Amino acid sequence: MDTDVIIVGAGPTGLMLAGELRLGGANVVVVERLTKPTGQSRGLGFTARAMEIFDQRGLLPRFGQGETLEISPLGHFGGVQFDYTVLEGAHFGARGIPQNITETVLEEWATELGVDIRRGWDFLEIADGYLDGDSVEIKVQTPNSVRKLRASYLVGADGGRSVVREAAGFDFPGTSATRAMFLADVTGCNLKPRFLGERLNNGMVMAAPLAEGVDRIIVCPDGTPARASGDTVSFEEVAAAWQSITGEDISHGGAEWVSFFSDATRQASEYRRGRVLLVGDAAHIHLPAGGQGLSTGVQDAANLGWKLAASVAGTAPEGLLDTYHGERHPVGARLLMNTRAQGMVFLGGPEAEPLRQLFGELIQYDDVKRHLAGVVSGLDIRYESGDGSHPLVGRRIAPRTLVGAAGETSITALLHAARGVLLDLADDAAVRDAAAGWQGRVDVVTAAPKPVDGGTDPLAGAAAVLVRPDGYVAWAGENASGLTEALEQWFGSATS
Repeated sequence: MDTDVIIVGAGPTGLMLAGELRLGGANVVVVERLTKPTGQSRGLGFTARAMEIFDQRGLLPRFGQGETLEISPLGHFGGVQFDYTVLEGAHFGARGIPQNITETVLEEWATELGVDIRRGWDFLEIADGYLDGDSVEIKVQTPNSVRKLRASYLVGADGGRSVVREAAGFDFPGTSATRAMFLADVTGCNLKPRFLGERLNNGMVMAAPLAEGVDRIIVCPDGTPARASGDTVSFEEVAAAWQSITGEDISHGGAEWVSFFSDATRQASEYRRGRVLLVGDAAHIHLPAGGQGLSTGVQDAANLGWKLAASVAGTAPEGLLDTYHGERHPVGARLLMNTRAQGMVFLGGPEAEPLRQLFGELIQYDDVKRHLAGVVSGLDIRYESGDGSHPLVGRRIAPRTLVGAAGETSITALLHAARGVLLDLADDAAVRDAAAGWQGRVDVVTAAPKPVDGGTDPLAGAAAVLVRPDGYVAWAGENASGLTEALEQWFGSATS
């Protein structure tokens, strides 16, 4: 066996998963066909829930802004703008962070944790018999030769045109592209910002400054047919589309890079086939609306990482790894639904104007704003647990300050190690005793929530809360009743 897990793809999702696996004690090899990162900015931030996940691993300060990370309270749904802070703790996410910065942060973190990243290694195929075997073997083209690698598990994090997905025989149903849209980092154009997009007669455009003299633009002209995946696009073509929509001539400028994307929408029918799993764009592709793509991939990785590491270590309870598909596939399906809806509203031609007007009316209601803010931010996700006895169960744990004998700490900081955390909020010896057999997998912390000024305390009425490594609540109660069963369900058998 060469390693515990092979990950194909060193984008944000693959690197996040690699770090999560190392925190869980698994050995990881990442193979990436590119010899070096592209350096392209592409995505420009991440959603509120993805920010929380980065914070739970202590990564936010690495983005260079620490506590001053630019957060936008204003967002949109299908181009209809509103203030996301109508949902407590919500916002549209971090803005102005190019994807290449996110990749750099995650690659440095993963490398520090001991991840073996092999660039210039191109995945070729999977050996026969992986579905029923006790390992999976792949062939890769290295700079010098074709080599074989064997691991307990293989994960495809290789994007929308995933070769791992195809090699493993995953179905990828959905709808094909109907239109082409452009994105570019243009120089010397001095564009006015259009952060949330502007719908004009012939299409939709967005613009955001990246650096002095550099602007990110997205150009969505009406009536532009879909293109083949291998096509290229020129700056001249993008400039012509920009002028057709805005009337502004940017042909005197240039571009650091140009590309195109589509509204193709597909989702793998299963996220796991035997010892092969899919994460991020390899599992789901969609119209990039609201910066949800990268963020959903990061959440996929956080959900899978601790479960796969426990499976490698032999501590996972039966069926734990299958909960990855069970929890994340519905989230992916909802992602596809909301991005398709946004595309219809934002990108539809004149025929969609009544729909835009109706959305404009509906979004005046606070309940509608809360619902849409929860959908796009990822803060409304609730995993089915089979135990609905407490409203916290299945939901993400909100950031809270705790006060204990050693002083103040935070739930966010307690999750840095990517282990389970049992919050003993009422100083109950029975709660602590119940978790004694899970030392090393679950950290027990006795502390009380620091009182909050105004708003609703999400921990109100809970004397103890069991938090999974990915920040979701596995169990909550007023005493130790049911805690042992929850520990066994999510963390396996106790050790003597």
